[in-house]
Amino acid sequence: MSYGHTFANWRDAASDWDAYTRHPFVQGMCDGTLPRVDFLTYLVQDYLFLIHFSRAWALAVVKAGDLDEMRACSATVHALLDHEMSLHVQTCAAAGIDIEAMTRTPEAMTNIAYTRYVMDAGLSGDFLDLLAALMPCVLGYGEIGTRLAREAANDTPYRDWIETYAGPEYQEACAKAGALLDNAIRKRLGDNPEALPRWTALRERFATATRLEVAFWDLGRA
Repeated sequence: MSYGHTFANWRDAASDWDAYTRHPFVQGMCDGTLPRVDFLTYLVQDYLFLIHFSRAWALAVVKAGDLDEMRACSATVHALLDHEMSLHVQTCAAAGIDIEAMTRTPEAMTNIAYTRYVMDAGLSGDFLDLLAALMPCVLGYGEIGTRLAREAANDTPYRDWIETYAGPEYQEACAKAGALLDNAIRKRLGDNPEALPRWTALRERFATATRLEVAFWDLGRA
């Protein structure tokens, strides 16, 4: 599934994209060799990450330029809070980690660096700055889920995680996020944004968030 022209351009320009989407942690989920304790460590940190990520998408509602953009960002906040985070809670609960233990877990410094970078992008910049910082997570997980659904070992214990991000609901969310990004770029930068200095700055912000995604996977490889 295509996630739009802007994503394709920025993805190809992000030198660390493969390091993110084909990280050893990801490959461990694919072939089933990832230790469960490493997965649970990641999942707890990702739960804390999603709390701040939801706040960043809520900020996008404030930064949005029209009602269509506001509705799209608001729908993403709802999906994060009421759907995606439930996978983390259910999986951790099955391993004896309740939600109180998850919320008491200190944020890893890498987690803090990533989430505050995204928030700063929105607070100090505009709607496009914030979208550029948000998109590697949203669309990268969509790409990872799609690939792992094709390539994962039949007996991998991470099938539920893979199916969540490969599934039609998440893939539809990715398509809508890509369309939101394309439309936001066109509204603000016109039909030839690649010719503008702003394009390079936004692409670099996307690349920085991609590098932070690479570092985030390392949280689960203690």
